[in-house]
Amino acid sequence: MTESLNVCLMNDSFPPIIDGVSNAVTNYAEIISNGLGTATVVVPRYPDVVDDFDFDVVRYRSMGITNKLCGYRMGYPFSSRALDGLASDDFDIIHSHCPFASTVMARVLREKTNVPIVMTYHTKFDIDIRRAFPNKLLSEPVIKFIVGNISACDEVWTVSRGAGDNLRSLGYEGDIVVMENGVDFPKGRAEKEAAEALRRSYGIPEDTVLFLFVGRLLWYKGIRLILDALKLADGKGLKYRMMFVGDGLDKQEIEDYAKEIGVYDKCVFTGAVSDREALRVHYTAGELFLFPSEYDTNGIVVREAAACGVASLLVEGSCAAEGITDGRTGILVAADAEAISKKLEFAASHRTELHQMGENAMNEIYVSWETSIKRAYDRYYTVIERCMSGQSGRCREKIFQEEFFKMIDSITEGIQQFRSIPSELRDKHERNQERWRRLMDSLRGNDE
Repeated sequence: MTESLNVCLMNDSFPPIIDGVSNAVTNYAEIISNGLGTATVVVPRYPDVVDDFDFDVVRYRSMGITNKLCGYRMGYPFSSRALDGLASDDFDIIHSHCPFASTVMARVLREKTNVPIVMTYHTKFDIDIRRAFPNKLLSEPVIKFIVGNISACDEVWTVSRGAGDNLRSLGYEGDIVVMENGVDFPKGRAEKEAAEALRRSYGIPEDTVLFLFVGRLLWYKGIRLILDALKLADGKGLKYRMMFVGDGLDKQEIEDYAKEIGVYDKCVFTGAVSDREALRVHYTAGELFLFPSEYDTNGIVVREAAACGVASLLVEGSCAAEGITDGRTGILVAADAEAISKKLEFAASHRTELHQMGENAMNEIYVSWETSIKRAYDRYYTVIERCMSGQSGRCREKIFQEEFFKMIDSITEGIQQFRSIPSELRDKHERNQERWRRLMDSLRGNDE
């Protein structure tokens, strides 16, 4: 099979929501459409969004639950209007990038078209779920549901070996193909003058080492470790500045903690930087990228930093540290504030070596999206051929709307039982019950 493919890309997030998976789907669509084949992106509808892309975007009915519990809109995966339109588009393969509503819709579309599904497991969803629902009565039904969704796909990809280990720990028993993500930055630093101007704009002297973090400002990204390590280094007179680029639900708490421990004056909180060239300038201005996250499955930001000639400090054994050689393309360290502090002291006194590590990272671990997606596209042919020959080996059980609502019902029941715990803990989740009730009523309503 050598003809070009018509690919259906599904995800629960897409602009105006910007995150790593949204960025991945955008790159898949752009690169596939630019010479490989045809791509259509299928995502939940957001109010007042106008899509202006060089590929087709299909929006389907969604429910607004954009708050701290979830952060995204939930798509209604049984929209008959959207499904009928998609079924007539003659797709060769469906590629879902999220195991929630997107994979439910992918499974329903497969029932109509017999087109195989590839599922990429990008994120340790269980951490987000358990963070939102810190009680098994609430979290376990959701985790069970998404593992069932993933298991029903014709092939499962993960973005790293560690992501595969995480998925298996949740109960997944099938085969896994590791398909790493790429980076949409070109290899090479931004203009030196622009990086120097950025440092001057924040009052960072030339003799001061600049540490950098880019991403969502969430505690589980290892940010407390960063701040505690900076506090220890600060006590030893280290000349540094710490730049946090991004926004997130924990931003205010993070800033408050930085003030509490006395390092806030040496920190710069830029907010989110959406312009990609401006973000390259921020990376280039930094000298060591700090990413002690044990949550992330791939750490695209580590590759973005490498593209700009900046090495990363990472937790040894973490998914983000896969492919990094300690002392050559990055710095590996235990998930311990004191250990990290010692590495920061070393970095500040060995800036020349630090810059060389950045050069090595740029030349040795950088992978472009073009390379990554071409590999994925070539793999599509294998999945299609195996499926056509009846060798997929997957259990293609039909999915019913009742399964989707049963998952939501389980969460609601868990919330009701959760009310029996002490009120000071219960109050944090009091609003969830009513929110889920409204969600269920909306989704069970008439279609568009």
